[in-house]
Amino acid sequence: MEFIDLKSQYDTSRNVINNRIQAVLDHGQYIMGPEVAELEQRLADYTGARHCITVASGTEALVIALMALGVGPGNEVITTPFSFIATAEAILLVGARPVFVDIERTTCNLDPRLIEDAITPATRAIIPVSLYGQPPDMDAINSVAARHGLAVIEDGAQSFGATYRGRQSGNLSTIGCTSFFPSKPLGCYGDGGALFTSDDLLAGAMREIRVHGQSRRYVHTRLGVGGRMDTLQCAIALAKLERFDWELKQRRRVAAAYDEMLYPHLPLVACRSDRTSVHAQYTVLVEGRDQVRAVLDAAGIPTAVHYPLPMHQQPAYAHLAPGARYPVTEAMAARVLSLPMGPYLAAPDARHVAQSLLRATKPAQSRGVEAVELLE
Repeated sequence: MEFIDLKSQYDTSRNVINNRIQAVLDHGQYIMGPEVAELEQRLADYTGARHCITVASGTEALVIALMALGVGPGNEVITTPFSFIATAEAILLVGARPVFVDIERTTCNLDPRLIEDAITPATRAIIPVSLYGQPPDMDAINSVAARHGLAVIEDGAQSFGATYRGRQSGNLSTIGCTSFFPSKPLGCYGDGGALFTSDDLLAGAMREIRVHGQSRRYVHTRLGVGGRMDTLQCAIALAKLERFDWELKQRRRVAAAYDEMLYPHLPLVACRSDRTSVHAQYTVLVEGRDQVRAVLDAAGIPTAVHYPLPMHQQPAYAHLAPGARYPVTEAMAARVLSLPMGPYLAAPDARHVAQSLLRATKPAQSRGVEAVELLE
């Protein structure tokens, strides 16, 4: 069993992927070829944003977004301590300081109720993360930002294709970012990412920043980076986009099957009724995680932990919040466990995963539920 089955996905779309790759090899425009503009238009149409700018990775998208907003030394950016390190890393790379705010117990996303207390005169932006494929409460976050004149950058690296109150992830705030890392719901075969905005000036700035701050050939009007997404990777994303909506339906089918088998036996990361998730990961909460993983591994079931060490406890980041405690984040980091997930996970395999997990966790189930309920 694969944790994410990219081989079956390729087998299903082999012809369209190969044809897209061959087209790039035939025209030879490996940088900024026609597939780049085609993908940008398709993705802008998909999200409803006025502009899409493809870039070299999801991390590069965050860096470029911050640069376009003029965030830099002396500024603070509010974000979550519970995400992949790239979220805080991008803030530090532009010279600003991440300020962490704890998460919601039910969704593991940034808690909007805690943001206002973290705002200072140095705050310039908020970066909520759409963790595990589900957007946070963006209306509440945008409302706080608007009261204080702050920009909001959605880190949607895990959530392209998800919706919040009928609107697409990526088009929920000032700027949206996403990633096309191979394991993402819409992935390429290397690194890639995209930025979304409906602000014409920001779009122009981000397009220049991704090509070394160049407004026209060899005329550099701002500081930039080498941040383009390769034509080949755009071609692969275009090929996968053909089956993307079908694959999202299958991911939701798998998630619904897991929900039915595991609830109420185990605490789950919940999907709120006013939004949808693309289930980049399907995550449960367990006690004795190392032992549970060992039992599942012996049963041929791969698992992952997203994420075992919060940002404020990372060796390179601990100085940012010395002595700070984020109790919900720390409780979740000790318990989260991600199960095999993807559009090609067969129903018998999902049953095998769920049944094996329940057997592995049975002695600690009651303790686990009680521990999580204490966080409410």
